[in-house]
Amino acid sequence: MPAHRMIDVNGIRLHIAEHGEGPLVVLLHGFPESWHSWRHQFGPLADAGFRVVAPDQRGYGRSDQPADVSAYSILHLVGDVVGLIHALGEEQAYVVGHDWGAPVAWHSALLRPDVVLGVAGLSVPPPFRGAQPPLAVMDRRFDGRFYWNYFNRPGVADAEFARDTRTTLRKFFFMASGDAPGAVGVERMLVEDGRGWLESVPDPEVLPPWCTEDDLDALTESFSRGFTGALNWYRNLDRNWELTAPWHGAVVTRPALYVYGDRDPVPAFPGTPDLIAALPRLMPSLRRKPIELAGCGHWTQQERPDEVNTALVDFLTELRG
Repeated sequence: MPAHRMIDVNGIRLHIAEHGEGPLVVLLHGFPESWHSWRHQFGPLADAGFRVVAPDQRGYGRSDQPADVSAYSILHLVGDVVGLIHALGEEQAYVVGHDWGAPVAWHSALLRPDVVLGVAGLSVPPPFRGAQPPLAVMDRRFDGRFYWNYFNRPGVADAEFARDTRTTLRKFFFMASGDAPGAVGVERMLVEDGRGWLESVPDPEVLPPWCTEDDLDALTESFSRGFTGALNWYRNLDRNWELTAPWHGAVVTRPALYVYGDRDPVPAFPGTPDLIAALPRLMPSLRRKPIELAGCGHWTQQERPDEVNTALVDFLTELRG
């Protein structure tokens, strides 16, 4: 079992889980998750000779939740990663991220290649900055119904999700999993006019086998202070686009790995399948072609822990030499 402690990073306090000895690997969770989403990775990575650290990122779990929405920009989040690596007594580390943790990992490698030895992203592919702000693009494309735009409305999703935290999380995890019925596509991520997002999301009678009631208990407890801190990440999407203007056209140069599920809605977003197909050409730092996991949904490292662990151990061991 990992050990837990609080650590001062970048002007805030982060809760971290850590296990093992050796070169540092930082694991970054996504939405709506916590350090617990990496529970299957601690043992195999530590057994392979790595020191594994998974924080509750700012706004999540037991970590600080700044009140200012602007405190959740991509520069703050990358600053947390760099600050965490240094606070742990290291100058460099390998960084792995899933969902929202993936853009943080990718941008950490993009902005601080001197600190990031190698980077792996699960579900969300490497960043290629678009020509227009993402919230504005999605608002026009889907008439304001895309979940990013719904999350961007102050207090709305916050209140809906907090009414019954456990049910909210159960619905989230089933809806985006490989176990959910129906075709995979962006339609799952749209909000019906005049309704909350969860109203049209099915509530499973039985959890998928990879998510136990104990897992759901742990996740529910981590959101005891609500969802606002986590949702504030989405409220910075257009600001992140503005802040990253100096890196427009830049490509991640550190050794990289990308893994995704073929039933994950995120890689099916408009334009993303073409990006994934072109990644080996666009990003020569990829050590192998994107790894597609058959039957896997959005919760990559939880739904397919064995395959993810094998891919990560092989990648990190190869880089360590």
